[in-house]
Amino acid sequence: MFVAITAVLCLLYARLNDGTHPSPDVDAALGDDRPVRTVAGALNILLLGSDSRAGQNQAYGRDLGGARSDTAMLVHLARGRSKAVVVSIPRDTMVDRPGCPLTGGGVSRSAGPVMFNTAYSVGGLICAAKTVEHLAGVRIDHVLDVDFTGFKKVVDAVGGVRITIDKPIHDPFSHLDLASGTQRLNGEQALGLVRTRHGVGDGSDLGRIRLQQRFMTALATELKDASLLVAPVKLYRLVNALAGAVTTDKGLSSPDARIELGRSLAGLKPDDIDLRTLPVVPYPRDPNRVVAKQPAASLLWQSIRDDTASRPRQKRAQHG
Repeated sequence: MFVAITAVLCLLYARLNDGTHPSPDVDAALGDDRPVRTVAGALNILLLGSDSRAGQNQAYGRDLGGARSDTAMLVHLARGRSKAVVVSIPRDTMVDRPGCPLTGGGVSRSAGPVMFNTAYSVGGLICAAKTVEHLAGVRIDHVLDVDFTGFKKVVDAVGGVRITIDKPIHDPFSHLDLASGTQRLNGEQALGLVRTRHGVGDGSDLGRIRLQQRFMTALATELKDASLLVAPVKLYRLVNALAGAVTTDKGLSSPDARIELGRSLAGLKPDDIDLRTLPVVPYPRDPNRVVAKQPAASLLWQSIRDDTASRPRQKRAQHG
C-alpha cells in the first residue's frame, strides 16, 4: 500500500510562488515558546483541509462564520526519510486551545475544552499549528493548507483517482451519489467522498477519517503510477495546473524548497508509511465529541518526538 506521503508531495509541488496565497512565517509567528526539535533530521508537516466558503468555495454552502479545518493530518518524516507516519486528528476532538497570534495583531484568548477545528477559525493555519504543538508536544516544521477548490484541482490534475467503494454511498449533504465497485472519481466526486459523514458508518468523524485515509492511499497510487517524481515534464505540468491551489508556510514557499523535500522522499516504499488516527474515546460531557485516549495518545506523541513511531512493529506470535 503506497499511502498518504506521496499525496502530500503533490501538495508540496502544487503551489508556485505567485502571490495568490501569502505564505505565513510559522516560526516567526509562534515565537520561542514551543516544543524543541528532539531529533535532528526528522520533520513534521501539518496538512490541513479547510472548509472555507470564500471565493469559488461558495458552491459548497453558506458561510458558517469563518473557515475550520475539516481535515488535519500530522505527517512525521523520519530522519533519513526512509520511514513516515501520518496521524489523523479528528476535528471533533476536545482540546485546550492556546492563545494564538492574530492576523490583525494581538493574541487570542486561550480556551478549553473546545473542538480542535475551532483553532483554524480563530487564527488560521498558525493557530492550528500552535494547537497541535500544545496537544502533542511535537514541533511543527511546515504547514500546508488546501481548500475545497484546491483539493478538486489536485485530483483533476492527475486525471482523477481510481478507488473501490465497498457499499453505495448516498449523501445529499456532500452532494455524493456513488455506486459500489471500482471507479475513477473526478475532483468533484472525490471532494464529496472525503467530506461525507452521513453516507458512511455511524456518521461520526472517525468514519470519515477512515474513508479519507483510503482515498489518500488511492491518490498516492495514482501519483506513483504516473511516475511524477521521476518525470520532470509531467511534474511541472502538474505544478502549473495547481498554481495557487495550496497555501504553504514561508519555509516551503519556494519551488526549490519543495523540490528538495520531494526528492528526499522519492525512495519511500509502500511498507515504509504508517497511517494512524489519534487514539480517542467519547467525551464524557457530549457523546458526539471525542477526547484523546490516555495513555495511548501520549505514547504515540512521544514516539513521534523520539522518531521511533515509524519503526517496524513486532509481529504477534501465531498460536495454533
